[in-house]
Amino acid sequence: MNQFRAIASYLKCSTIFGAAFFLFSSCSADGGTGSGSILPMGQISYDSIHLYNAETVNLGRKLFFDKRLSVNNTVACASCHLPALAFTDGRKKAVGINNNATMRNAPTLLNVEYQPHFMFDGAVPTLEMQALVPLKDTNEMGNDIQQLIEKLRHVPEYQQLAKSLYAREFDAFVLTRALGSFQRSLISQNSPFDQWFYHADEHAVSGSVKNGYRIFSDKLYCASCHPAPTFTTYDILSNGRDSLSNDEGLYRITGLTKDIGKFKIPTLRNIALTGPYMHDGSVQSLREVIHYYAKGGDGHPNQDQRIISFDLSDEEIKDLLDFFESLTDTSLITSY
Repeated sequence: MNQFRAIASYLKCSTIFGAAFFLFSSCSADGGTGSGSILPMGQISYDSIHLYNAETVNLGRKLFFDKRLSVNNTVACASCHLPALAFTDGRKKAVGINNNATMRNAPTLLNVEYQPHFMFDGAVPTLEMQALVPLKDTNEMGNDIQQLIEKLRHVPEYQQLAKSLYAREFDAFVLTRALGSFQRSLISQNSPFDQWFYHADEHAVSGSVKNGYRIFSDKLYCASCHPAPTFTTYDILSNGRDSLSNDEGLYRITGLTKDIGKFKIPTLRNIALTGPYMHDGSVQSLREVIHYYAKGGDGHPNQDQRIISFDLSDEEIKDLLDFFESLTDTSLITSY
């Protein structure tokens, strides 16, 4: 399904969203850098005007782990976004209600605050609007949004928190805004790499990691798509992988042949925890990912021209893998 048209349909057909629609696009949280901050991506600003604070994050957390958000009470957001796996699920493709396979691999939710657009094809402009897609998708959570709101409105705690935090009945605005608040709080920027590169702790990583980063950023072209500190540009392009797939990526949104096989560049933060890899989970290990790019991709007609073949020694591959491992930050995910 075209996600953009799907969301437009939800907004057009449901009076639940009515006057709240303009808030979806105008009230994203401000991730300020903070004067003198050593946080590479900046500190999140908790803003009462934008209804984004510790209490709304707490409500969002409750909703995120609640299986009642699916039509048959069997799947929660956390079912496909497990904290221990950096908010992914370890599967090739996510699995929703009735064990239905979804279309794509479940991406990490860490640092979604910094994303300019959502879904693998970048079709959804805000995190709050993105929440509607899995809630409605028949392979994921399978809801009619109005019926879901009516069900959750009968949960006394949710109704009480909606009134105290948002001064309104529990509705789709409260649901999506609270989920957005929680997800925006999932910041990961305290990895061994961060301790070395941004905090100047020379003992935080090994010489192998340092050399791996030099290979990544200087010898190869990796940093042109995966620059620090986010380790992604969030651009939507083809890495050549999709020559045999039925998933046509951005083409499903634009209908333009030049967009066949284009997907949003993923972050490499916590990459050691988020396999299998690619939008379809078709690559099992990071070593296989390196070999894929080393051969120069699969040669899809829309493959980005920066993807060219290269040679690495076994030692260089080891250093590169050690660098990827150094991007792992468990300081947040171990608290769940």
